[in-house]
Amino acid sequence: MSKILFFQTVHSTPRIHPRIVTSILSKPLIIPSVSKCYSPISPFHSISLPALKHYFHSPSFSFPSSFPTRAFDDSSSSIETQNEKEEKVGEQSEIEEYPSGEMEYEKISGWKSFVVKLKMLIAFPWQRVRKGSVLTMKLRGQISDQLKSRFSSGLSLPQICENFVKAAYDPRISGVYLHIEPLNCGWGKVEEIRRHILNFKKSGKFIIAYIPACGEKEFYLACACEEIYAPPSAYFSLYGLTVQASFLGGVLEKIGIEPQVQRIGKYKSAGDQLTRKSMSEENCEMLTSLLDNIYGNWLDVVSSSKGMKREDVEHFINEGVYEVEKLKEEGFITNIHYDDEVISMLKERLGVQKDKKLSMVDYKKYSKVRKWTLGLTGGKDLIAVIRATGSISRVRSPLSTPSSGIVAEQIIEKIRSVRESKRYKAVIIRIDSPGGDALASDLMWREIKLLAASKPVIASMGDVAASGGYYMAMAAQTIVAENLTLTGSIGVVTGKFNLGKLYEKIGFNKEVISRGRYAELLAAEQRPFRPDEAKLFEKSAQNAYKQFRDKAAFSRSMPVEKMEDVAQGRVWAGKDAASHGLVDAIGGLSRAIAIAKHKIKIPQDRPTTYFHLSE
Repeated sequence: MSKILFFQTVHSTPRIHPRIVTSILSKPLIIPSVSKCYSPISPFHSISLPALKHYFHSPSFSFPSSFPTRAFDDSSSSIETQNEKEEKVGEQSEIEEYPSGEMEYEKISGWKSFVVKLKMLIAFPWQRVRKGSVLTMKLRGQISDQLKSRFSSGLSLPQICENFVKAAYDPRISGVYLHIEPLNCGWGKVEEIRRHILNFKKSGKFIIAYIPACGEKEFYLACACEEIYAPPSAYFSLYGLTVQASFLGGVLEKIGIEPQVQRIGKYKSAGDQLTRKSMSEENCEMLTSLLDNIYGNWLDVVSSSKGMKREDVEHFINEGVYEVEKLKEEGFITNIHYDDEVISMLKERLGVQKDKKLSMVDYKKYSKVRKWTLGLTGGKDLIAVIRATGSISRVRSPLSTPSSGIVAEQIIEKIRSVRESKRYKAVIIRIDSPGGDALASDLMWREIKLLAASKPVIASMGDVAASGGYYMAMAAQTIVAENLTLTGSIGVVTGKFNLGKLYEKIGFNKEVISRGRYAELLAAEQRPFRPDEAKLFEKSAQNAYKQFRDKAAFSRSMPVEKMEDVAQGRVWAGKDAASHGLVDAIGGLSRAIAIAKHKIKIPQDRPTTYFHLSE
């Protein structure tokens, strides 16, 4: 029986082992999908969730040899003793109040203001900005969770957020002009950017949005700004969100391929894509819940931002409005202007003569301005930020790029350097990953657990922390997620194909000579499982699931029975994951940093230095 793996990856070409676990969170441009899985033999997985409008990719969770019992084995890798483990599991951890991490803006004045002006005078030429400038940023396409070098193209979430912070305190910046176009990122990043827009507004400076092409994500950001402008010909598609799942069961049946799938966890739907012709009740329940979370949150935030009733916003969406004039009439946008007209308006607002050019500084140039120049450097307390983004592999593939995915051996090296250093008081593990290699995830879990034994470790989760991504996070002492972070998916799906009927149709024959009772378990794709092989196949999957589930229960100090209720392959939105004990607090990186300060017992207003260790 031959394995056919349905997955997409934009990061690297994964190494496919004979026994794999696939973790696929795919999401097409309009119809996204959500899902991931651990599996001991062969993976197939894909749950669709179009509400996310960007792809989540994850190559397979691969196991190097035999059946993967050790990947989730507690006996060889737990840091606590067995007695300590038994005491922890079965108890709920104490409810702890965490600081919010909200930005408190304080205008720079007095001696500090003089020092900042002096630093600006001696800054390098590429860090100089004219007084009265407007910061312009074009938010569109993919947004990476990793820091970018000055020579890299594309947008970086850390630099977008840092630019908002710098612009709030920079006396040379009068305001921000945002161009928001179709985004190819998840709702976690959108939430983080929106939070920084709201924090920037505390400075009293203006922030204006220009939206020539706008869907739900783009408007979600725009409505955080003071004013929203759009050209007369703008494309608006505020029609609501959809979920879509596709099934190949009928297709495979017609061509003579029989999927033999073992699914552990009633919400694991990857096997459904291959075996079913329609959506299961459990899959429908999960996708409906995720969609309700995203859509409900969107309605709540937009109605609150625009000062409208939730039902009025929903009614407006249900009318199918696309005319820009109607959006203006109903108060969804401020006015209808072309870009040059908005710039002319800004010139008038800032007292710039019509024949003069408005001083503007773009995202890339402003990213070169150092925080030191603005007096925003931290104190002596040093917090390490380790960023882990993309699909997980144990070693780097020869064909992969330096920035592709999470490479366990490199992350482990950074974790060990932080653990061995006395410089760092606490650590933030920033995770944005749908999973990948199970062994790699377990090795990183071990190192994070060792790190957490020596200093506070906070996991901050972005768009997605599922399967291997959540596996890493649960080693931290505290887990922070956004409201809509895709979280959990503790389950197993495994399988392979019987191609016997297909071979018969095309006249192909294959004969196998083997030694060993189960030698043909994966090699003989020309026939179905024998009863003893099917039994071993099922036991292997059950064993992998049990170890993953039990390790999650151990890490979250949760009874196994309670973990079973929230596992079973289910993907949770961040706020639901928090209510079920998979997440400790809701927020972004700023809240994770505030919690780290709380853990090391330093005042929230004390300047702190954050040292980023990125791949």
